Amino acid sequence: MKVLIVGSGGREHAIAWKAAQSPRVTKLYCAPGNAGIAGIAECVDIGVMEFEKLADFAKEQEIDLTIVGPDDPLAGGIVDVFEARGLRVFGPRKNAAILEASKAFSKDLMKKYGIPTAAYEVFDDAEKALEYLETASMPIVLKADGLALGKGVLICHTPEEAKAGVREIMTDKKFGAAGNQMVIEEFMTGREVSVLSFVDGDTIRIMTSSQDHKRAQDGDQGLNTGGMGTFSPSPFYTEEVDRFCREHIYQATVDAMKQEGRPFKGIIFFGLMLTEKGPRVLEYNARFGDPETQVVLPRMKNDLIDVVEACVDGTLDQVELEFEDNAAVCVVLASDGYPVHYEKGFPIRGLERFEGADGYYVFHAGTKFDAEGRVVTNGGRVLGVTATGGTLKEARRRAYEATEWVAFDNKYMRHDIGKAIDEA
Repeated sequence: MKVLIVGSGGREHAIAWKAAQSPRVTKLYCAPGNAGIAGIAECVDIGVMEFEKLADFAKEQEIDLTIVGPDDPLAGGIVDVFEARGLRVFGPRKNAAILEASKAFSKDLMKKYGIPTAAYEVFDDAEKALEYLETASMPIVLKADGLALGKGVLICHTPEEAKAGVREIMTDKKFGAAGNQMVIEEFMTGREVSVLSFVDGDTIRIMTSSQDHKRAQDGDQGLNTGGMGTFSPSPFYTEEVDRFCREHIYQATVDAMKQEGRPFKGIIFFGLMLTEKGPRVLEYNARFGDPETQVVLPRMKNDLIDVVEACVDGTLDQVELEFEDNAAVCVVLASDGYPVHYEKGFPIRGLERFEGADGYYVFHAGTKFDAEGRVVTNGGRVLGVTATGGTLKEARRRAYEATEWVAFDNKYMRHDIGKAIDEA
């Protein structure tokens, strides 16, 4: 079968890598792809928001299945466009992708259906938000309602910080139209855990747990990023936590979306906070996480194409997910200065070390070929260096060992990805 993957980051490289292992796949395309994906798929120069062009390509090439990676095209309705053209596509329709595209929608959904989350208020007027902050207790969390590349969340410790945050999001529009509405919610404390799941509209199948590191600098300092590294499984995601989430969060979310006339097919990413009062939903994403995918898919035993097709066909109840009894750690190699200002176009050396290296992977996030055919940096997050091991500590040691194989000017990384493992 012919498969098209939409996207160009580390998540899409991991999806392409896993899809390529399926004996059913005869030809793999990726639009637009990157220099790493080009090693396993034919890259097509079409942007992720060019829905009609993508659908035309899928028709012309007789693509059997399209897998959509990023959030923007899902929120924009790419699945609706493909389905209207009679094309098989994996991902939620626009009316279901709102689960991620609007934080106000997802918070209201959780409130209506009793899914545990933080207390909150929604504002579409900056002055009213500022008024509310006069009596709110600190610290407090401000969230731009719409999509903001994982960066539209501000944790404010003082009233002054919070007021400045409201102006940043709603008045100055730092995150663009995503800040037209804003959610203000209580600050929760505890361990954060990410759980990915496959959904077919009715049935949900939970993948293994993982934990992301969002802040740019060691010790969870600095600005929020798209993710600086991750590990799987999370030692904090216990059987007791799993039982609670299955009973009160996972299926409840799928049922709520169906009840609202927005049946969800695709990936639901549950961002959880393990509080003293039990697990709470921090956020939903309507697609594979990045870089969570880079540690979850290398541990998955199932044929990805089989599971994806079961979601499309509504037969997920016949699938049991299986994962290796091991661990994985991903360390992101970024361009120094990310997520604000950074230079691109530097040649990357040492990538050949990963060829044939068992249990070591390098997923390209921001790379391209230059005029001379060299792989060069082309983004803030450049590579996701991933390693598996029998234990989390072993996987962490191996991942950091592998970061030394790769060199490029202005290479930057955190040195404490998975450090929480030592405290578990």
